[in-house]
Amino acid sequence: MTELTEAVFTRTGPLMEATSYPVWAQQLLRDCSIAKQRVVNHEFYQKLRDNTLTATTMRQYLVGGWPVVEQFALYMAQNLTKTRYGRSPGEDMARRWLMRNIRVELNHADYWVHWAQAHGVTVEDLHAQKVPPELTALSHWCWHSSASDTLVIGMAATNYAIEGATGEWAHVVCSSDTYANAFPEAGRKRAMRWLALHAEYDDAHPWEALEIICTLAGPNPSRSLQAELRKAICKSYDYMYLFLERCMELERMTLAAHADAGEAMPA
Repeated sequence: MTELTEAVFTRTGPLMEATSYPVWAQQLLRDCSIAKQRVVNHEFYQKLRDNTLTATTMRQYLVGGWPVVEQFALYMAQNLTKTRYGRSPGEDMARRWLMRNIRVELNHADYWVHWAQAHGVTVEDLHAQKVPPELTALSHWCWHSSASDTLVIGMAATNYAIEGATGEWAHVVCSSDTYANAFPEAGRKRAMRWLALHAEYDDAHPWEALEIICTLAGPNPSRSLQAELRKAICKSYDYMYLFLERCMELERMTLAAHADAGEAMPA
């Protein structure tokens, strides 16, 4: 188990500015930026924004993504069990934050169900999980990290990496009204609620997680801890990228099958 430094980091600058954090953390963000941008700028989200993905691909995406959304509160709960009141400022901060935000994540599962239903995907479909194994790898990784890694690593892999990238790609999707306007007006707000909330997530959540990570790790963590953090964060991004690549492979296969059959492009 990684030992954390006894020195305490206290943020003095604005929450959502990288320069408010220790030099090592600023370098961590730079080191992970390429892996993150592969996710945020992925072709899949551009096509989702433009409403050009097939129904088959959307179904696979929504079903495959469900375990991460449904279990996210459980990842947080597992990290919560690693805290003890009064043991360190970082643990106290994590304890309060995780308790407060677990309820929020429970609501997000409802909103994902509404989004899926707008595409004709039922709760039964979500539970059946009839998707390629590449679409389950992200949820397995998140569960593993939350269950097995230290508090600082588990929160870095999930609350910082997953939430941060998700807020940014959701913002890409919602940067145009094209996708939203494809839903009937009567059910549009309900269908878009999950995306709309996360698109506003240029918000504080990932930055709050980063502040907790820096408080847990301290101003001068060991090189080994910095390497562990970098590995965990990039692994989350890499599993997200693998998920998206498999979705696009399915998209190309679907389009090719329709082209071979002489059918119109599926809506």
